[in-house]
Amino acid sequence: MSATQIPFPTPAAVQGLAIGASRGMRRVDVVAAAPTPGLELTILMPCLNEARTLPACIDKAHSFLRRTGVAGEVLIADNGSTDGSQDIARRHGARVIGVAEKGYGIALVAGIRAAEGRFVIMGDSDDSYDFSRLDSFLERLQDGAQLVMGNRFAGGIQAGAMPPLHRYLGNPVLTAIGRLLFGSPCRDFHCGLRGFARDAMLELDLAATGMEFASEMVVKATLAKLRIAEVPTTLSPDGRDRPPHLRSWRDGWRHLRFLLLFSPRTLFLYPGIVMTCGGLAAMLRLLLGPLVIGAIGFDINTLLYAAAATVIGWQSIVFWLCASIHGMREGIVPPNPVLTGVLSRVTLERTLLASLALFGIGLAMAAQSVFDWGGGGFGTLDPSHSMRLVIPAATAMLLAVQTANGALFMALLKIRRGRLELGNAA
Repeated sequence: MSATQIPFPTPAAVQGLAIGASRGMRRVDVVAAAPTPGLELTILMPCLNEARTLPACIDKAHSFLRRTGVAGEVLIADNGSTDGSQDIARRHGARVIGVAEKGYGIALVAGIRAAEGRFVIMGDSDDSYDFSRLDSFLERLQDGAQLVMGNRFAGGIQAGAMPPLHRYLGNPVLTAIGRLLFGSPCRDFHCGLRGFARDAMLELDLAATGMEFASEMVVKATLAKLRIAEVPTTLSPDGRDRPPHLRSWRDGWRHLRFLLLFSPRTLFLYPGIVMTCGGLAAMLRLLLGPLVIGAIGFDINTLLYAAAATVIGWQSIVFWLCASIHGMREGIVPPNPVLTGVLSRVTLERTLLASLALFGIGLAMAAQSVFDWGGGGFGTLDPSHSMRLVIPAATAMLLAVQTANGALFMALLKIRRGRLELGNAA
């Protein structure tokens, strides 16, 4: 069977979505293959210069299909190998697709779309997973699970199979963060061996291009409330004679960045609420005069820091609103009906009027401080008195400008979306 070359992405088939802070996300629209009637399983392996280990992986996968009598195929998503991996794969009976653009996630998305089986089991082609023992994955899928995750910590990690940094820090910490932020039942977010119902996975619109694809699949499956199961999996030392493609700190950061950006409430809203409420409470108290607690006195300097906390916190809340609107419209974060309902009633005009009123309050306070200064003959000011009015005046004006800018930007997001929809309809 000849290789199918997928120039991924192509201008005609791909609508790119750049997420500035992430740089690892892109929405792609590649026509998916229609499942072959009667084909139960696709065993998918991404490949980049795996000539040394690819034959063993393919042979083990075929042995599983023969032993179980499952109608299936072995599919290699080749990401530009230069060591003859494509020819090796074909000689061992695998179907090969070429994926032009580099990236672990890109290769797997292309492979999932090209798969012809009802179920897909994917795994690395470095011989660290035993493709001849996929029984538990397929059984769970046939029982109704839509995502079946391997758990290497439950199944066993052989000596030398995982660096200590990954085993005792990277994987446990990132998995704990993912479980905390999204309530996922998975206890090994980054296991490379996993199975899923192909149709359910295509509906998730996976878009991560790099190693963070592993986290995206688990997070989106959890948020979409797919039926998720977990099976013990053994990890063996890979058979490569070169360093792995994975880069510990770079790819670890990409995973963490994805988890945080996919949870804007945790990253922006909650810290913003704490800073805004705490800053405002401190400001209101200090406007009445100094506060002494025990031997510690809080006065005008604390008032300034409280104002800064209020401004920073409010900016975080506004950014959360913008990120949520953009994320919901582009499918990056799950829909929030409550937020959508509130925003539908808070119009741009009302927000601008409220911002203007708040700015006017700040301006009036600033004018009052000037009058007070004039009442003293425009001489030397007592900061403990004058700044108690100047700081809240400046804070009110800053909050007003932040709110107005945020409202305008949110309106811009909606205008941009409408233009795209109009263009698509045309």
